[in-house]
Amino acid sequence: MRVTLTKFLSGKTDKTLLQLVRYTFVGGFAFIIDFSLLWFFTEICHLHYLISATLSFLAGLITNFILSTKWVFNNSKVANKKLEFLLFGLIGAVGLGLNDLFMWLLTEYGNAHYLVSKIGVVFVVYLWNFFARKYLLYKN
Repeated sequence: MRVTLTKFLSGKTDKTLLQLVRYTFVGGFAFIIDFSLLWFFTEICHLHYLISATLSFLAGLITNFILSTKWVFNNSKVANKKLEFLLFGLIGAVGLGLNDLFMWLLTEYGNAHYLVSKIGVVFVVYLWNFFARKYLLYKN
C-alpha cells in the first residue's frame, strides 16, 4: 500500500494502518498535554499524583476526541455528536482506569517515580483506546 503525503495528511480513510499512524500523532499530541498537566498539577498545584493523572487524562481525552473525529475516525456509528463524545469518553474511562491502576501499581509497589509510571502505562492505554474506538464506535 503506497500512501502519498497528501493522502496521509488529508482525506477520509477506513484503512486501519493509516488510522493507526494518524492516531499515533493525535495520541502523541494528547499525551504531551496529558503529561505536562500531570507534572503541573502534581508539582505546582501539589495535588496527589493520581488526582493529577485523572485531571490531565481528561484534558488529553478532550484533545484526542476533537483531533480524532476530525482526522482519524470520520465514520461514526453514532449520528449524534454528544452521544459520540459520551461513548468516546466511556471508552476513555476504561483507559483512565487502566492508566490510574497501573500508575498506582508501578509507583506504590514498583517504587517508580510517577512520571516514569505514566510513561510505562501509556502504550497499553494507547492500544486499548485505539482498537476499542475503531471497532466499537466507528465503522470499519
